[in-house]
Amino acid sequence: MENRVVLTACIAEADALRYTPAGLPALDLKLEHGSQQQEAGVQREVKAVVKAIVFGALAERLARQALGSLWVFQGFLATSRNGKGLVFHIQDIQQD
Repeated sequence: MENRVVLTACIAEADALRYTPAGLPALDLKLEHGSQQQEAGVQREVKAVVKAIVFGALAERLARQALGSLWVFQGFLATSRNGKGLVFHIQDIQQD
């Protein structure tokens, strides 16, 4: 089974860089996406706010980026720790 997400979005919010009990850097983010998508033969405007998390060196790198900066994020979806909703786990980034 595959669980892979590629999303072009801007960094809307970023919490302070934190460290897991194992000492791994972690960063919680909110990403904002907006685009035009084709659905059932109709052009549709799509907007989404996505909760995301990133660990390790990528967390340190994203913590230094400006709010509003646009990136292409790649990763996977998982249920949040509290079991309410999904969280996008970022594994790779590229500046858009």
